[in-house]
Order: sequence, then C-alpha cells, then structure tokens
Amino acid sequence: MVKAAATIVLVHGAWADGSSWNKVIPLLLAQNIHVIAVQLPLTSVEDDLAATNRIITDTAGPIVLVGHSWGGMAVTQAGHNPKVTALVYVSAFAPDVGETGSSLIGAHPTPPSLSTIVTDSAGFVYQTIDGMLENIAPDLPSRRSADFSGDTGSAGGDSVWASRHPRCLED
Repeated sequence: MVKAAATIVLVHGAWADGSSWNKVIPLLLAQNIHVIAVQLPLTSVEDDLAATNRIITDTAGPIVLVGHSWGGMAVTQAGHNPKVTALVYVSAFAPDVGETGSSLIGAHPTPPSLSTIVTDSAGFVYQTIDGMLENIAPDLPSRRSADFSGDTGSAGGDSVWASRHPRCLED
C-alpha cells in the first residue's frame, strides 16, 4: 500500500498574513507537495484555532502543521486532530498545557516588537512603521517591509496595519 503524501498547512504569525509564506509555497509546489496557507483572523486565540481547524477539516490527511511565531499557538491546539501527523515550529510559540501567549511572553524580557505597538480605541493592535522596519522585517529592503504592512492611517500617521487581534496576548 502506498502511503499518501502529507499536505503541508502553513500558519502565519501575528504581524503578517498568509502571504508571508510566498517564498516557501513555490518551493514546496516545485516538489509536488500539496500546501495550504491558513489565513488567521488574529482576533482571538479561539478564532485563530477555528480558522486552522477549518482547513484541517476540509483537507485529506496526513497533514503537517507548520506555525511561525504566533501561529504556533494555533498549531499546538489544532495538532490534536488525528489527521495531523507532525507539528513544525518555525521560531514559534510552543505552549505547554495551561500556558497562554501572555504567560510565554511574560516569562522573558519584552521583545522589541512589543515596544512599537499602538492600540486603537477598539483594542486592536497596530505596529508602527518604525516597528515594522526595525523589529518585524529588518532583513527586508525598507520599501518591501513598508509594503508588507500597508498604511491605513486609522491609528495615526505613523502607524500601519499589521494585526487585527485585540486580545490575543491575553488569551
């Protein structure tokens, strides 16, 4: 009996979206590996898990879940599905039972990316342009990292949209 090839399900981090895997996806496709990028809503841990679970439900197994950064929170929880055969953490949160994003972050010095955030009146978190350029994507050319976040102007002239989550760090 031939074993089915695994589908790779990519889960992005907090200051990004599914397109952040745009350099990885073509490499996997070139190897005839089925790949799907989850689009996390970044509104809560529960919503992120639900988005990941929807992909798992609609995808034939076996599945390898790959999480980057905040995506590790969803990967860890969704990894209990019997279709999931492996979890891969790419510089990602890897919570143990009972750990939250806040407890993981609070156990270490504040990362630079959290020193450049802005919270709007509805509780949604944004990253400043300087934060994107210096803390989130410092290895990209300046124009590319500015494009990566997209200016909305809704949180002030020096802020860019980078995440829609109001409470993810507390969940």
